[in-house]
Amino acid sequence: MATYSLANERLRALEDIEREIGAILQNAGTVILELSKEKTNDRLLDRQAAAFTASVQHVEAELSAQIRYLTQVATGQPHEGSSYSSRKDCQMALKRVEYARLKLSDVARTCEQMLES
Repeated sequence: MATYSLANERLRALEDIEREIGAILQNAGTVILELSKEKTNDRLLDRQAAAFTASVQHVEAELSAQIRYLTQVATGQPHEGSSYSSRKDCQMALKRVEYARLKLSDVARTCEQMLES
């Protein structure tokens, strides 16, 4: 259940980012419309430019956080709601145990051969 709520939270964050991108486009449109006029309202341009910049920075930060999370998931680093990393660690440990067993078997054979000689 916690995995679903985390997934829903991630989806809501992406939807918020999408809405913010819409606001960015609206601010840019307002600025372009204002710039197309013969006499521009400098205060409106400044407000819209500041809102545009703040929104772009916020979207960039949120997208970076989403990308960091997806990178953790894709590389098997521990993250909320996943057992992939633990399973991978267990598989690697089993492979190391098998390798050590083979090497010990080789050492035992070598010792036996030396004792027979």
